[in-house]
Amino acid sequence: MSAVLDHHDHAHDDHAHHAPTGWRRWVFATNHKDIGTLYLLFSFFMLMFGGVLALMIRAELFQPGLQLVNPELFNQLTTMHGLVMVFGAIMPAFVGFANWMIPLQIGASDMAFARMNNFSFWLLIPAGLMIVGSFFMPGGAPAAGWTLYAPLTLQMGPSMDAGIFALHILGASSIMGSINIIVTILNMRARHDADEDAHVLLDLADHRLPADRRDAGAGRCHHHDADRPPLRHQLL
Repeated sequence: MSAVLDHHDHAHDDHAHHAPTGWRRWVFATNHKDIGTLYLLFSFFMLMFGGVLALMIRAELFQPGLQLVNPELFNQLTTMHGLVMVFGAIMPAFVGFANWMIPLQIGASDMAFARMNNFSFWLLIPAGLMIVGSFFMPGGAPAAGWTLYAPLTLQMGPSMDAGIFALHILGASSIMGSINIIVTILNMRARHDADEDAHVLLDLADHRLPADRRDAGAGRCHHHDADRPPLRHQLL
């Protein structure tokens, strides 16, 4: 028994020794806290960028007439402010807080799909660069309003195509993060049900339950497949 424990401790030490450090810790992160922190940092920077756009809008509207920007650039500022705030700041912030809090609240060691969690974050970086870089494309940034209704979207240059593509990537990242959160919750619920059924079986075996609870527990365990694998393994 002590040999098994020593082997387990040695394996644990090896795992801790080979854990990535420095920049590798963040690039190859699979820990839900690290990925949640990355989400929140990305959301913060996009919030600052969207805030600068809002300040420019308010400076232009400070008094009647043209102050700082022409009407075309003003439409670009209002459009990009809405897109950046909704898809670049708010949605990643929700996923970041969920990455931090959900596993801690339900007692999970990590997210159900840790590497997909890492991939879903790194989708944000090229999408954010693409949507911010649309200001430097021919014709300027999208200026059709943040809802991107036609026919205004048909009158823009390549920046509109880049903006729409970036929004799809940002949305895909948030969807992947949401699916990961839902599967993590369902997985822990399945494990909790299996553990509860195991305790009922032990109590039935030791005759420690009252007669009414014993019958109810026996009926429940008879209809429930206690050997069913967790939801995560079923999906994989």
